[in-house]
This record gives sequence, C-alpha cells and structure tokens, in this order.
Amino acid sequence: MKADKVRESDEKELERQSHEIEEQLFRLRLQIGMGQTEGLKKYRALRKDRARVLGVLRERQLAVAKESS
Repeated sequence: MKADKVRESDEKELERQSHEIEEQLFRLRLQIGMGQTEGLKKYRALRKDRARVLGVLRERQLAVAKESS
C-alpha cells in the first residue's frame, strides 16, 4: 500500500483498514508461532502498512489540533 493511497482515504476508512491489518497480523503471528514461515514476508509488509495508516491518522489529528489552537 502506497502512502499516497492512504492519504486519499477518509478517517473511517483508515480506521477500518487499521483494524483489518491488526486482525491479519494476529493470524500471521499464530502461523509463525506454529512454524509456518511463509507468512513472514507478509507479516513485515503488514507492519509497514499499519505504520503508514497510523502515521496518516496521527498527521490528521495534529492538523485538527493545530487549527483549533
């Protein structure tokens, strides 16, 4: 997922994506714990996607706080 695509989404969509990513990460952690290492690349990619989504959400929170000051 590219950062430009993340920035185009609205806040509800970003929160939904964040929740879905969290669920996928949970499932992948279970798979990795059981010895299935095929999910390792996907796990790393999902962690980066989650960081992008949370970063954009935080940018928007800070922008709103700055405007209201």
